[in-house]
Amino acid sequence: MPLHSQQNPNVETIADKARWMRKRAMEMVFAKKLGHLGGDYSATDILATLYFGVLDFDPKSPNWAARDRFIMSKGHATGALYTALCAAGYFPEDWLDTYMGPGSKLNGHPNRNYLPGVEANTGPLGHGFPIALGIAIAGQISGATYRTFVLTGDGEQQEGSNWEAAMTAGHRRLSNLTLIIDRNRLQQGARTEDTAGLDPLDEKYRAFGWEVIKVDGHDHAALLDTLRAPSATGKPRCVIANTIKGKGVSFMEDLAKWHHGVPNPDEYEQAMKELA
Repeated sequence: MPLHSQQNPNVETIADKARWMRKRAMEMVFAKKLGHLGGDYSATDILATLYFGVLDFDPKSPNWAARDRFIMSKGHATGALYTALCAAGYFPEDWLDTYMGPGSKLNGHPNRNYLPGVEANTGPLGHGFPIALGIAIAGQISGATYRTFVLTGDGEQQEGSNWEAAMTAGHRRLSNLTLIIDRNRLQQGARTEDTAGLDPLDEKYRAFGWEVIKVDGHDHAALLDTLRAPSATGKPRCVIANTIKGKGVSFMEDLAKWHHGVPNPDEYEQAMKELA
């Protein structure tokens, strides 16, 4: 049996983990003057819910065959991913202090060759979703019981590879596949709708043969109910999680400059007070 399972998820525990993840990510990025806090913080509540309420996995046996698979397609948001993996028990907390340092296993983009719990190397946007598609197809063919989850950014939806994956998943009725879109409506330097408009995103996925659900991406209870639920239609599931870039720190919220901004000392102190 896995060490972590979704038998008794607790919303308060998920909220506590999310607060810790935000604080540690802030410490990591401030220390190294590198990172993507805005996208980390829009995704934190999603990751906390997945790892502490949804996914079946065993950090002591990362390659356990029956584990659920999670792909972090928005691979630049490593502050959120690494803190989630650490909190879930995949590696000791002192590894976080090496973030983006010389020889660190915690690169700017996740690397499965270095870090337990990472299913695929990601970072170049548009790669993770097709990888998740392949994993889900393998599960469908073999009759495996695991589920596959993939988190993409919304700006990432402008990559054509995602729509090839969406078309194939709909055609194959991959009910074991859940795509989560971090819909913070901002990408590097601008709003998504000013760059290459995505709306109506829900109607596009339905047209490709997907079951689509919209959810508040910072509401742990709503995320838990949505992500734990199996497909009701026998189709792949697209969860559009409406989020706020920089969520949790007042001066960072909904601003494109925090895509890869680093706080100065005064901003850091204010942020840590707000995240306490």
